[in-house]
Amino acid sequence: MDRASLLQQLLSLSHDLGAEHRRLAILGEGNTSARLDGERFLVKASGSSLGTLGGDDLVECRFEPLLAMLECDQLGDEAIEEALFGARVDPQAKKPSVETVFHAWLLTLPGVSFVGHAHAIAVNQILCSPRAREFAERKLFPDEIVCCGPASVFIPYTDPGLRLSQAIRRECTAYQERWGKPPRVILLENHGIITLGSSPHAVLAAMLMAEKSATIFVGAAALGGPKFLEPAEVDRITNRIDEHYRQKALKL
Repeated sequence: MDRASLLQQLLSLSHDLGAEHRRLAILGEGNTSARLDGERFLVKASGSSLGTLGGDDLVECRFEPLLAMLECDQLGDEAIEEALFGARVDPQAKKPSVETVFHAWLLTLPGVSFVGHAHAIAVNQILCSPRAREFAERKLFPDEIVCCGPASVFIPYTDPGLRLSQAIRRECTAYQERWGKPPRVILLENHGIITLGSSPHAVLAAMLMAEKSATIFVGAAALGGPKFLEPAEVDRITNRIDEHYRQKALKL
């Protein structure tokens, strides 16, 4: 795919995530990214709004210097700021989002070409509660499994930026070792949600289904629940041939 087409797809995804009626992000909340090739990617500029994102609000960055930051145990705020500016392909471009490092790492995972991050209201109702990990690790209904996977990665609250990126790398690596593939959904305690996939459609589908699942969870909790699917039931949906067909048909 050429750069212009990919840029337009990323803008469309950003506008979908930032649409006011979806209540996923307002003002400067959230960010998006897309892999250009093995060396470069596009990411939302710091302080820009997803709903009104323009082409000049996307920053082209190099993977290498950002991935190298993940190996640093001690890196102060000023050094991180300098590294973010230094990763830009165009030195006149805007500052990349503070969360650019985790975007860089997630875009190196197999099958991942797009990443979206939002602060969805229903999801955050749960992530700001004592039941956050339970919501991440258990499933309520089949379509949630089809769109979001058999489980989500859960990240206990971590300072946004480099430390959060390192926590995401650690927990996603553990998820891949368990499930044999990258996650579709990452839930950040007291923060928000990340979805990833091979296309903007896959990222948006996982985001919207996670928000629907959160709404159902909150409603079920008010009625004495929720009642989760058993592990064997989750495994059955995960491995059904017809569900795999449906995932392909839905381009998930």
